[in-house]
Amino acid sequence: MIFKKIARAIAWIILSFVLFISVYLLAVFVLSMIPVAKEPGTSNNVAIYILTNGDHTDVIVPVKNAVKDWSTEVRYQNTISRDTIAKYVALGWGDKGFYLNTPTWAQLKFSVAFRAAFALSTSAIHTTFCNVPQIGTDCKKIIISNNQYARLVAYVDSSFKRDAQGNIINIKTNANYDSHDAFYEAKGSYNLFYTCNTWANNALKACGQKACLWTPYDRGIFYHYR
Repeated sequence: MIFKKIARAIAWIILSFVLFISVYLLAVFVLSMIPVAKEPGTSNNVAIYILTNGDHTDVIVPVKNAVKDWSTEVRYQNTISRDTIAKYVALGWGDKGFYLNTPTWAQLKFSVAFRAAFALSTSAIHTTFCNVPQIGTDCKKIIISNNQYARLVAYVDSSFKRDAQGNIINIKTNANYDSHDAFYEAKGSYNLFYTCNTWANNALKACGQKACLWTPYDRGIFYHYR
């Protein structure tokens, strides 16, 4: 009798898990296809870009313009190269464990994936200084107004965790992807419903650009920029 009860409990757990995954994937597909429209009738002042590596979306902005000078906080000196030539900086939010402990998907540990999926770890912002991005299927250029850019700046600024003096916190690490990037402590936790791509999608919403109603993956965003 007890074995039947155990078997029923296991079957119920498996069924519930399968049902949850099915509903989640359906929501991902449907909500990613529902567009949030671009704000109409605004001026064209600032060129920004969205860039995907196939899994993760970065927002690329000018290092310095009349609205914001990112280099006063996202410092060139925090990169290995300390090169000050780059005129753009890519900004991406994500799980700190993924960023610092998973150089490739082949090295992904179950513990890192589990903690990320269920919001059990902290987050980080990854910044990379770069030149003008090359537009293609993985990179789209968007022209926005100064007012919209100010809203984007405010959104990104609000994602940084700050110390008691109000400074953003550079993460000292050897896990850099190249010689032009750096990591910073961030607010929030990565989970199944709020991923790096959700953050980027919300960045587009913040500055009044085309976006998904909701998406956890990059293809949802880029579907609307075909």
